Amino acid sequence: MSKTIRSLMFVIVAMSLLLAACGTPATEAPTAAPEPTEVPVEPTAAPTEAPVEDPLAMFAPDAVTGDVITAGSSTVFPLSERMAELFQQEGYTGNVTVDSIGTGAGFERFCTAGESDIANASRAIKDSEVELCKAIGRTPIEFRVGTDALAVVVSAENDFVTALSKEQIGKIYSGEFTTWDQVDASYPAEAIAVYSPGADSGTFDYFNEVVVAPLFLNADGKADLAAGEEAILGLPGAQFSEDDNVLVQGVEGSPYAIGYFGFAYFSENSGALKAVAVDGVEPNQGTVDDGTYPIARPLFIYSDASILAEKPQVAAYIYFYLNNVNNEILDVGYFPAPAADLEGSMDAWMSGTGTK
Repeated sequence: MSKTIRSLMFVIVAMSLLLAACGTPATEAPTAAPEPTEVPVEPTAAPTEAPVEDPLAMFAPDAVTGDVITAGSSTVFPLSERMAELFQQEGYTGNVTVDSIGTGAGFERFCTAGESDIANASRAIKDSEVELCKAIGRTPIEFRVGTDALAVVVSAENDFVTALSKEQIGKIYSGEFTTWDQVDASYPAEAIAVYSPGADSGTFDYFNEVVVAPLFLNADGKADLAAGEEAILGLPGAQFSEDDNVLVQGVEGSPYAIGYFGFAYFSENSGALKAVAVDGVEPNQGTVDDGTYPIARPLFIYSDASILAEKPQVAAYIYFYLNNVNNEILDVGYFPAPAADLEGSMDAWMSGTGTK
């Protein structure tokens, strides 16, 4: 092959390679479009409700302090003392004073002297006492807290008396019967040693009203309370005390003694004393509830709306008392108030504190 032909072929091959290198590049596979990125959406929180405040939280035992001064009935005393102790155990840091001075003296301190915040009472307040309260700017609010049965008691050593009629008891305390054989010919001819609460006691007032005064009728044929009181207080040799423990000890010490006081004091001393059935009915929860026991009475505490406003600790104590009394009352020795009466007491408290 000639040199000219070889040169021409070299040029043709070189140009072919050059054209191949400069040609249209191969088509690349299309790149997939990126998938859209999902942005996490935070769940919308439900609107938060403001906490509901308890409007009565201000009356919790640990929310108040200061002094609470109570005085009155020796019968209500053990119940109020128990409630005061529990009130302090629940966080109350103030002082609660509970004085046992008798219902009448308690109303005098509350309505005349104005020295107490609460009057404890084993009877309802008298109209005359309400007027004394009004004279110093107080309007008593009544709170029913329980029921008491009066226990007529003799010594555990007394082996002849198990039951007496209400009339027989009345004649003993009016002085008509002075020896046991006058009560019943089968009883010993021994003098009756009489023990009684004093005239300042609501227990005395109630006992006179139901047992002794009905033996003395006035011109209208109604029980003469003044005559009954005079008869009891005029009993020769009778022992009187506002301290029920003194009465317990007196009756316990003689087989020929007789006394009466709140059922709680009998419960505490049932080993040394016997409760006498009255008109054939013994005092217990069942006979008190069904109304067959003839000597049972309501128990109260009293305060005033201005005191509740000025001293929230007093309002708190009474609120605690009403809410917890039924948990303690049987253990103390008394009986619960009817549910409607206790509910009425709470309504009275709410009205008195303006929370109703």
